[in-house]
Amino acid sequence: MSRVALSLVAASLGAQSFQPVLDSIKADQAWTLEQQISICEIPAPPFKETKRGEEWARRIRALGFTDIRTDSEGNVISRYPGSKTTKPLIVFSAHLDTVFPEGMDVKVRKEGTQHHGLGIGDDCRGLAVVLTIAKAFQKHKVALEANVLFVATVGEEGQGDLRGVRHLFTKELKGQIDAFISIDGTGNRLTARGVGSNRYLVTYKGTGGHSYGAFGMPNPAHAMGRAMARIADIQVPKSPKTTFNIGRVEGGTSVNSIPISTSMEIDLRSESAKELAALDERIRAALQAALDAEKKRWPQSKAPLELDIKTMGLRPAAEPPDSLPIVQKALAAAKQAGVPIFATGAGLTDANIPMSLGIPAVTLAGGGNAQGAHSSDEWYEDTPDSYKAVQWAALLLKSLSEK
Repeated sequence: MSRVALSLVAASLGAQSFQPVLDSIKADQAWTLEQQISICEIPAPPFKETKRGEEWARRIRALGFTDIRTDSEGNVISRYPGSKTTKPLIVFSAHLDTVFPEGMDVKVRKEGTQHHGLGIGDDCRGLAVVLTIAKAFQKHKVALEANVLFVATVGEEGQGDLRGVRHLFTKELKGQIDAFISIDGTGNRLTARGVGSNRYLVTYKGTGGHSYGAFGMPNPAHAMGRAMARIADIQVPKSPKTTFNIGRVEGGTSVNSIPISTSMEIDLRSESAKELAALDERIRAALQAALDAEKKRWPQSKAPLELDIKTMGLRPAAEPPDSLPIVQKALAAAKQAGVPIFATGAGLTDANIPMSLGIPAVTLAGGGNAQGAHSSDEWYEDTPDSYKAVQWAALLLKSLSEK
């Protein structure tokens, strides 16, 4: 940690004048958990976050915010005015959506100290943290130079492909945002780099036929098997960490039918945009080679075999340096809050979009303990010092809001 960064934070925070805000956050730890649980009991499946967004808007309005709107993508945007008319502008956010489909039971149940619920940590914790800080800032009339937008975004999770934050930066507030903080997940983590992800639905298509009577034609399942074997043999670098996964496969109609089509979903990730692009090229080559090999296997057949690749999601990788002021201020604020952050990490969050555009951005975890994110047995438990992560986020927001 540089002495310059620490002195910058100490000067901008005005530690004594900001202490009542920090005290309020600590005193509101139980209130934060109540918000987290009750928000989590409002369904927010992919592309259907409206009900939760409306309730989040109602709650922030109840805190005294008056400039609240929902944009065309579904993001709920609440303005906390600074002394400057328009600039700088900071977005402070968490995401509304979960990975769970419509119809699942969203009731949170308590087992000992653990609260079990769908998305209870990811990202009901983040939404509650943003509300708690909004409450503290409003209560103590914190004076800022920057205008701050407290935002609940849509579409952060898989199928959403970061659609909410993408809309903010490329349409709704294009060219206006100067810094971005998101609160995502639990524990104590500082995400300062973006893991990129390319996701594809790959389909091999033929005409199908009887397994005995039509034997001798190219088989979509066999072609996909060849592709899977080729992909499994691809070597990727350990650093920067680069990965691939075939997560879903489907196709066919019966055991004695040559499939008309088979498909698989592929996820590619890397901390490096260069490595992600290189892996993408190798995956595509493997898919085409498998098609060619299956056709070559049956040279007498006139039956067609085709390859179709549909993009499911493209999330940009980003590698901004830790020397950026926003990162240094985040580390300094963690030290002041007593949060044990000693290194930065990489992740796939809403911050990927601004990072890829060269806009200062970080993602902070919201404190507490949790396990099972994205599973049906996800749980969260408060710890005696869960509030410290909330104080950390407030300190960073205050720091960024001053010259």
